[in-house]
Amino acid sequence: MILDFFRQGGEAQAQAVPEQKASATGRVVAWGGAGRVAWSPRDVVSLARTGFAGNPVGFRCVKMIAEAAAALPLILQDAEQRFAVHPVLRLIKMPNPAQGRAELFEALYGQLLLTGNAYVEAVGAVGVPVELHVLRSDRMSVVPGADGWPVAYEYAVAGRKHRFDVSDGASSICHIKSFHPQDDHYGLSPLQAAAQAVDVHNAASRWSKALLDNAARPSGAIVYKGAEGQGALSSDQYDRLVGEMEAHHQGARNAGRPMLLEGGLDWKPMGFSPSDMEFQKTKESAAREIALAFGVPPMLLGIPGDATFANYQEANRAFYRLTVLPLAARVTAAVAAWLARMAGEAFELRPDLDQVSALSAERDTQWARVAQAEFLTPAEKRELLGLPALAQGDADG
Repeated sequence: MILDFFRQGGEAQAQAVPEQKASATGRVVAWGGAGRVAWSPRDVVSLARTGFAGNPVGFRCVKMIAEAAAALPLILQDAEQRFAVHPVLRLIKMPNPAQGRAELFEALYGQLLLTGNAYVEAVGAVGVPVELHVLRSDRMSVVPGADGWPVAYEYAVAGRKHRFDVSDGASSICHIKSFHPQDDHYGLSPLQAAAQAVDVHNAASRWSKALLDNAARPSGAIVYKGAEGQGALSSDQYDRLVGEMEAHHQGARNAGRPMLLEGGLDWKPMGFSPSDMEFQKTKESAAREIALAFGVPPMLLGIPGDATFANYQEANRAFYRLTVLPLAARVTAAVAAWLARMAGEAFELRPDLDQVSALSAERDTQWARVAQAEFLTPAEKRELLGLPALAQGDADG
């Protein structure tokens, strides 16, 4: 009886008080996205789309570095001679039926700059490969073994995967990666480091486009001054006003067109606020940060700002010396070591600095300084200049 009494009392109380489900913090939640930063995705596909295909500064940086590095003349030599004819030179000159040397290396450098990883596939059974192909980095994944070292690479296309086994013998895949302090198998690209600057630059471009769509000025305000006792605009009046504004007073085509306002309406123009005036500077600052991440002097990209270099020639020389040559030397050394293991002979592949026009002044100075050093033997001079040693008969002559 007592239990029934309490049960009935509880049911009556539950019916008397309606059930409410509300968050304890509901009254202090600020609805909206004010103050919330929206960054673009950081995967390699999204970064390539927003930072390369959708950003002129990132596009130009990658193209400048990749094209300059791919155009460098290459020399193949061992400890005794520099080769004028060699199977590896023929392979590099025509790596596959669809690409030449410049196209292959441009794709290789581009993948490395955009994703931090570059993969080259060798086609051929034994010895020097028959063909070389650059594979897309976003489709390749490393398969680590029990000890952490890669045992295979998987290339995925359209739901299908091809496995390259690298556990036995020489690998048919050459994996070149940039330094990444927190990843054992994949590299860190300059585009990932510049991702925030890319977002800021793209957002500034969208802001500028919005200003152009509004006659290249911030919107003003149409103030309704009705008679006393008269309320706000009716729904039909408001829709008509908005339609006329969109049709006759927005866009570059209608820039400067006079506006005719009927009774009770007054136009209050709004000038550029200080934040609007600083927006272009923010965009230029973001562009400089993107160029800084890739190692391209802003002067070469036409970005205004502090002139770090005295002239264009000095900036171009620094671009080659600090960005293009270190990248090309590292990539060609990795490719040469990989091909040397398959060919079963020792050689090195590196850029020919004597034929780089941007470094001609530095090279002339170095040649003159070495030539005037009388305390050096001819063999030592050749070694300092990066030339192979002469044969015994040539040295005697």
